[in-house]
Amino acid sequence: MNEAQAKHTVTTKVASRAYRLIKPRDVQPIQIEHEVHDWEVVVEPTIGSICHADLRYFTGQRRAEALERKLPMALIHEGIGTVLHSATPELPQGQRVVIVPNLQGYLLNGTNPETCCETCRSTKSNNYCTHGRFLGSGMDGIAQSRLVVPAASALPIPPEVPDDIAVLTELSSVSYQALHHVAEALKTAKVVVFGDGPVGYLAAAMLHHVYGVDKERLTVFGAVPEKLAMFDFAKRELVQNYDFSGGASFDIALECTGGKFSESAINQAIDVLQPGGHLILMGVTEERVPINTRDVLEKGITMRGSSRSSAEDFIAVLNAMKDRKCQETLRKLLPEHNRVIRSDEDFTEAMEYAAQHRTWTKVMLDFRW
Repeated sequence: MNEAQAKHTVTTKVASRAYRLIKPRDVQPIQIEHEVHDWEVVVEPTIGSICHADLRYFTGQRRAEALERKLPMALIHEGIGTVLHSATPELPQGQRVVIVPNLQGYLLNGTNPETCCETCRSTKSNNYCTHGRFLGSGMDGIAQSRLVVPAASALPIPPEVPDDIAVLTELSSVSYQALHHVAEALKTAKVVVFGDGPVGYLAAAMLHHVYGVDKERLTVFGAVPEKLAMFDFAKRELVQNYDFSGGASFDIALECTGGKFSESAINQAIDVLQPGGHLILMGVTEERVPINTRDVLEKGITMRGSSRSSAEDFIAVLNAMKDRKCQETLRKLLPEHNRVIRSDEDFTEAMEYAAQHRTWTKVMLDFRW
């Protein structure tokens, strides 16, 4: 134990009821006990959102070795809650908070970046902390009655932001983080987004509402007319009708499809990018994807992957969410009703529903502990 850690002590213990995934499609209620240190807060999750990553665990679509290593585990990493216990004045009891699932090692230990890994000590993003952990991916996530996280990972929700919008912060922040690296270029760039699902929609929303990319400079490619119609703040193109041999015309491309469509989307993005363009990969697939490296080389394309974000990205997104126009855009992803979760059976049914109904809207979980 180093000097910084020695200054901290366990202040209390708290019992939590977790809905743990034991094996694919088998969720069991488990009582667990958390130690609570003075740099941590206890949060009662109130609303969660199901991500495709959760579904890959639930349906067993992750590789067998990953499932064996990470299960059993409570799922869900997108969510908000209410502070129940805190030694931090900025987080009083009853405070609504967004939960940041990407937990750097120094936060978990109650120390500082200088005591952590080389990535945290350097100027690189702490997204890639080698000692970090991620809720719902190797450690119990938000699907539990008492969540204990570092105080720095529980961010107050501004009064102007309603709960149903705040719960979209995590997914929105991933897009914000990916785009942050090309922020200067976004002032004039022509941008294209591949993907008409929630990831593509939120990426396009961040481009428009946070980075100021207007309709004349923002194009979205999709395959489903009904989904594509939702992107009324961008130009829209059906991927099956577009001539990708027509020449390069975009400076920045975001691939937000993932899965079996990643290959075509990535290579179509390479086709339409200008020399010196940027390709940002956000879609997740379990399989390796063949890429047209010849054109990547000939055009000098820069490729960057991004799937996580940190507290700084959350703060920027929460500020953007104060704007009513931004809220109106994001509200299109919300379902008519949240799924009420009072038991492990309710949670399992909600996960099964999400797995079988890959709809436009997110599946929201209203936890009733």
